[in-house]
Amino acid sequence: MINLLIMAKCLSSIGAVHMVNSNDFLYGIIALPARRSLEKEKIDSLEKLSDYSEQEIMQLHGFGKNAMEKLKSHMKEHHVSFKNS
Repeated sequence: MINLLIMAKCLSSIGAVHMVNSNDFLYGIIALPARRSLEKEKIDSLEKLSDYSEQEIMQLHGFGKNAMEKLKSHMKEHHVSFKNS
């Protein structure tokens, strides 16, 4: 019983750390590999994303036609677009 309590406490602290580091930018819009690539490039807002061309973003890991279409649709809804290449 004590072991279960210790294990539960450890797991809850791991979950808390994960939640703090979690980036919600584009959560539910594009898949995690594409979001991680944006995070790696320090792109954490639509404004920062608009500083890049569509071709530059397509070079990142996790971006294909599907992710790009979803991203462009989301950007259009928020009146943001990629820079011209």
